[in-house]
Order: sequence, then structure tokens, then C-alpha cells
Amino acid sequence: MSAKTPRVRTLMEEFTLNNSQLAEVSRRFLNEINRGLCAQTHDNADVKCFPTYVQDLPTGEEVGKYLALDLGGTNFRVLLVTLKAHHEVDMESKIFAIPKEIMTGPGVQLFDHIAECLYTFMKEQNLVDEHLHLGFTFSFPCQQLGLTKGILVRWTKGFNCAGVENEDVVLLLKDALKRRQVDISVVAILNDTTGTLMSCAHRNKHCKIGVIIGTGCNACYLERVENVDLYDGPSDKSHVIINTEFGAFGESGMLDFVRSEYDRFVDQASMNPGRQIYEKMISGMYMGEIVRLALLKAIDKKLIFTDSGRKPQRLQIVGSFETKFVSDIESDPNGDFTNCRAILAGLGIRNATDDDCSDVRYICECVSKRAAHLVACGLAMLINKIDEPFVTVGVDGTVYRLHPKFKGYMFEKMRQLVKPGIEFDLMLSEDGSGRGAALVAATVAV
Repeated sequence: MSAKTPRVRTLMEEFTLNNSQLAEVSRRFLNEINRGLCAQTHDNADVKCFPTYVQDLPTGEEVGKYLALDLGGTNFRVLLVTLKAHHEVDMESKIFAIPKEIMTGPGVQLFDHIAECLYTFMKEQNLVDEHLHLGFTFSFPCQQLGLTKGILVRWTKGFNCAGVENEDVVLLLKDALKRRQVDISVVAILNDTTGTLMSCAHRNKHCKIGVIIGTGCNACYLERVENVDLYDGPSDKSHVIINTEFGAFGESGMLDFVRSEYDRFVDQASMNPGRQIYEKMISGMYMGEIVRLALLKAIDKKLIFTDSGRKPQRLQIVGSFETKFVSDIESDPNGDFTNCRAILAGLGIRNATDDDCSDVRYICECVSKRAAHLVACGLAMLINKIDEPFVTVGVDGTVYRLHPKFKGYMFEKMRQLVKPGIEFDLMLSEDGSGRGAALVAATVAV
């Protein structure tokens, strides 16, 4: 679909990255991966490539009862996962909210809240008298020093709890569990990408990459131990999962040649300016805001909504154009603007023409397609690096799940960037990273 107004197409030109630009992004991405893996360049690399110490992928024959804690956004999930061999799993789960004041309050308060919720869940499941092993999915930039030691590098996604950065989050959780007198052994920490990889590998032996495209964006992959300078774990296994933390790609300026003025504004207005540059061009936390800024620019230039006579006040509020709106607008069939009109009406724009709606949709498409193409650059390079005949990528996250065209945009561009002779597919993680956390607990607790 194209914009009805030629000047809207011109306005959004910088979001259309050509193959030469994408190939250069891919080249720079691979260079950063290698810098992150090398001890001499690791500290200065944007993409840190932390070893996770997870080396055993599931076989599908695991058995037992395990807990999983999945913390990575404004809500967290607690799961009871019962593994029954033959790839069979039963799960019970509950979602708990994290109040805003806890997200930005003392770290002790956050972990006490989590411990209280864990106790509530165990009580509801009649597990209070059982001793269970727990896998802890912690989806923030974290340097792992072992399976049960993870140092928070920095908060993202709106969190800013004091006393947690540069501290061992497993120890903080264990201390909170002791205070609440909850009998749980935390046997592994991992991030949501590792959980996604493990969850998909439980059903598909070719899964070697896990990626999350949601509130944030990150990926992990299976790397040969000999390529990982920072790895100091057991030497009897050939591979280890690497948490790339690739959302930080671009912090040293390597994405400046494809960043727009809206990207720079979003970055400067964020809680962590100068950080997570790649993530801010891709993820659900920022995509809607980029569209909002582009819409305001189009209105200022009198390219859209020219009949209204004034700039919609609601649209001037930061965060008023949600990323969910992008998915909903692109879900409208061609020539149908039902979702688009409803969203615009909610923003106080009630007299939008068909041409206005077409241009709004075009702006959304430009932003989401660029995001998908940038993700494709990173994933294609990881597939090329693994260099096996067939690789499955496990995928999760709200942007990937809810946007009607994101997978198509991404897959098409990956096909162009992956080396000839390598086949790949994308596998949706049906149950998020919770099952993956339990599977890590199962593989390390034996």
C-alpha cells in the first residue's frame, strides 16, 4: 500500500532502507557480535554477548515438577510446569502486576513483592509444603557469572529500582524468599530469549536462536565454546547459549546512518538516552511513539487532516499513540479503515478522509517494516554465524505476535540476507519463556 499524498511518501523516505544500507547494518552487527565475544574488545563492544552457562538443550524426555518466574515488564508471571517426557507439558500460571511505584522504588521492595506473589501462587497450588526448583527469567541486560549469579548491568523498560544495578539479582531474590520463608531453590537465571530458545528446542531440535520482539528486543544463540573468550564454565561441552543483548547495538554510533530525526527525539526523551539504540528503532515500547512524532510532523506540514483546522490535542501527549494502534491499523483490509477511524476518533480526530486514513496507514507501515527489516539484519547474521544447513529461530513477543505483517516483513528480508545453502524457519513460542525457564531448571537440577 502506498501513501495517497506524495509529500507523505517523501516525509517517510528515510524509513525505507535499501538493500545496501541493510547489508551494511548486517556487516556492522556481525562485527559487534565478534567484538562482544572477544575478551580484548568485550568491554567496548555495544553487543556484549554474555555467556549464559546454559549448555544442555532439552531433549523432550524431561520429567518432574518445576517453578518458573518470568520477570520482564510491568507484569510478571509465575508458573508451575510439570514435564511428562515425550515432549508433554502441563502448566499452571498466574500473572501479577507490578505497581508503578514499585518499578521505580527501592530494589528490596520489588523483590519482597515478588516473594509475596510467589508465596500466594504456591498457596493457591497447594505447594507450600513442597520444596521445588525454580528457573528465574530476568529479562534485563544482565552479566551472568554462573547459572545462579547474574549482575544487572542496567534497568530498561521503565524500571529504575535503586540498589539493584551492579548487584546479583539471584541473591536479591533468594534473600526476599528467606524473609518470606518460602522454600524454593533458585537453580538458574536466564533471560526471556534463552527461555524462548529452550521452550522451542523442547519441540524442535533445530532451534538454535531465541528472539523476543515485544516491549524490548533481544536475541540469544548457541555458540561454540571455543569462540567465547569470557566463558569459564565446564570444558567438557562444545556449545553455550550466548545472551547477545543486541538491543544496545548502535550505542557507539554505528546505526547513526539509518536513524531518523524521530529516533533521535525518542532517544533523548527516554529514561536512558544514548542507550539501547537498536531496541528503540524496533520494539513495542517505542514504535507507537515514532509513529506519533511522524504524524505530528505531517500535520505541521499540512499533509494530513487539513480539514480539521487545528492540531489534535490528544495526539500531542507523549505515548498517546500506542504501538497496539500500529498493529490494529495495519490489520484493516485494503480499502477498509474501520480500525484506523476508531483509533483516530479516540484521539479526537473525527473527520478523517479516506486519503488521511491511507496516509496514516502508510506511516505505520513504514515504521513497522523498517523495524522488521532491522531485526532481520541481526537474525540473518546469527544464522550465518551458526552456519548449519538448517536453523530454527524461536520467536516471542507482543510485536511479533500481534502485528499482522511483521513476520512476513522480517522473513522476506532474512531470506535475502541469509547465506545461500542455509535453510531456516521461524517458530512461534506458544507459551512464552516460562516453560523455557522450567526446562533450564530441569536440565541443571538433575
